[in-house]
Amino acid sequence: MPQAPAIPKTSRRRHDREIIALAVPAFGALVAEPLFVMVDSAIVGHLGTSQLAGLGVAAALLMTAVSVFVFLAYATTAAVARRMGAGDLAAAIRQGMDGIWLALLLGAAVIALILPAAPWLVELFGASDTAAPYAITYLRISSLGIPAMLVVMAATGVLRGLQDTRTPLYVAVAGFAANAALNAGLVYGAGLGIAGSAWGTVLAQCGMAAAYLVVVVRGARRHKASLRPDAAGIRASAQAGVPLLVRTLSLRAVLMIATAVAARLGDTDIAAHQIILSLWSLTAFALDAIAIAGQAIIGRYLGADDPEGARQVCRRMVQWGIASGLVLGALIVVTRPLFIPLFTSDPAVRTVLLPALLVVALSQPVSGVVFVLDGVLMGAGDGRYLAVAMLITLAVFAPVALLVPALGGGLTALWWAMALMMVVRMVTLWLRARSGRWIVTGATR
Repeated sequence: MPQAPAIPKTSRRRHDREIIALAVPAFGALVAEPLFVMVDSAIVGHLGTSQLAGLGVAAALLMTAVSVFVFLAYATTAAVARRMGAGDLAAAIRQGMDGIWLALLLGAAVIALILPAAPWLVELFGASDTAAPYAITYLRISSLGIPAMLVVMAATGVLRGLQDTRTPLYVAVAGFAANAALNAGLVYGAGLGIAGSAWGTVLAQCGMAAAYLVVVVRGARRHKASLRPDAAGIRASAQAGVPLLVRTLSLRAVLMIATAVAARLGDTDIAAHQIILSLWSLTAFALDAIAIAGQAIIGRYLGADDPEGARQVCRRMVQWGIASGLVLGALIVVTRPLFIPLFTSDPAVRTVLLPALLVVALSQPVSGVVFVLDGVLMGAGDGRYLAVAMLITLAVFAPVALLVPALGGGLTALWWAMALMMVVRMVTLWLRARSGRWIVTGATR
């Protein structure tokens, strides 16, 4: 952490209010996102096993295609928050529009790739002969909603940068409700089957994108910001997103390696691994909500030319991350007798699951620091360092994880490797935070 005197009590309370005001609605919006897939699965599951299997393959492909562009939210949040901190709301919204235009261009490119490649992609993911036609149908139709999904990401970044996480929560909840109603109506009411589920999701995503655009356009007109595409601005948004894209791909490589290693350990281990990974992802939502608050608040302080305020809120957020990690770790340990039976009744899976789960619980405070510092550096626009740090982490994790089966280790050893991965991330991020080199003030970095 950067060297600084203890945070005054009044400042600490102010920072706490800022963090809570942004993090709580952000957590709600984050939790709403995976509910889309859950609703689709629940509705399609009653059509048949082949349809559900096809949905599983197509949904995995779609989420992979969309998640790599999460930088549209992160980079936009940081850039808009800086402009807002500098007091130039027109430029802040203009910056956000560049991100939205970039989202539309990327979405169109992804559609152009997925439509013809859908059969090959489904085959690559190992869909069975009976599930493949359903997967192809769902993937092709749902890909039409990808531009809307990416616009939602970019527009969410705009509003977060403007210190508004409530509107994304409202839009996410409304989108979830619309998705459920549309899916039920089109799948069963209109008799469209799995195609109806895909169209329902596309319509819900388009509705969410339209709601965001209404909010952003109103803000642009209020502050007389241009809505026209600006080539230089779009190019700058893309350039700012490249390091975060590298970071995201490196992180996904870590998760893919972990899953591949667990699969090599046997059916019991991979089943337990999937349960732990689901729980790990849930805790990540809570910690990511604090990171999102960090992106918005840090960007605002730096844009307002207040380096001391940025240092203070960074220190306070690290304290929040540690405390949140301790609470989450304790909850995992205390509630394990309640939630483990919900996932499996297999004694063998439970035996493998429990010690690895305790590793996850012990590593939660480390995860809390990692998520917070990740958000701080994103808010500072320090994407290049984040990319390098994640590549270093991947280089350390990959050989350790791949050695687990060779050395006769099991799932617990694999999750110790995951804990090592988080420790490496924490060290690299902490060194950067402590150096203070991330503190670059002004409306742009």
